[in-house]
Amino acid sequence: MLLFFFSRYIPRPFSAFAPPGEDFDDFEGIYSSSDKLSKFLQNLGPYSPAVFVLLQVLQVVAAPFPGELTGVAGGYVYGVTVGFLLSTVGLSLGSWVAFELASILGRPFVERFVKREVLEKFNFLTTKTGTLICFVLFLFPGFPKDYLCYVLGLSRMKLSTFLIVSILGRLPGTYLLTMQGATIRNEEYHTFIILAFVSIAALGVAYLYRNHIFAWIKHRHEHK
Repeated sequence: MLLFFFSRYIPRPFSAFAPPGEDFDDFEGIYSSSDKLSKFLQNLGPYSPAVFVLLQVLQVVAAPFPGELTGVAGGYVYGVTVGFLLSTVGLSLGSWVAFELASILGRPFVERFVKREVLEKFNFLTTKTGTLICFVLFLFPGFPKDYLCYVLGLSRMKLSTFLIVSILGRLPGTYLLTMQGATIRNEEYHTFIILAFVSIAALGVAYLYRNHIFAWIKHRHEHK
């Protein structure tokens, strides 16, 4: 309720460009592209920021749509500062909810959201969790951070430690996505191309060396 209350006082850029009465009954179509999602958010009037935060929460807890899409849409609709703030709030709340659900309901519940082979691969994190290692995983481009929230919920990590690690670890990626959306909004296409290239390059390096990085993380964890 507080989200919807305070959202009335958050700036609503581009509200004049939101086509009134456009049909958005096809929710699957809304999250099929950042453009459709942006138009959907612009049509929500003063409650747009609250809905966007809730979408970011759902994006972590249930993963119905990719986080990259919502991150870019946030930058496009709200600009860098407000978009980054709203995305951070939503992702932080979603991470908290996923962690608590896993902690309270246990592994059988987590297996509904996370494949068993993924849980087995990162099972070492549930026994002796290293804070620095988990921070690296949240920082790691392309790593399934939403799954990590559930996995760490099964560990001995304190909630306060988890929140610090997850929030700080997500910040660089969140800011980069927000910047991409904002550059499209401001028609700074050269900047967008540079940011997109940096993102693709980071993902490419992370993918190529994923096995080496995972082996290093597991080695450091076992010898911690």
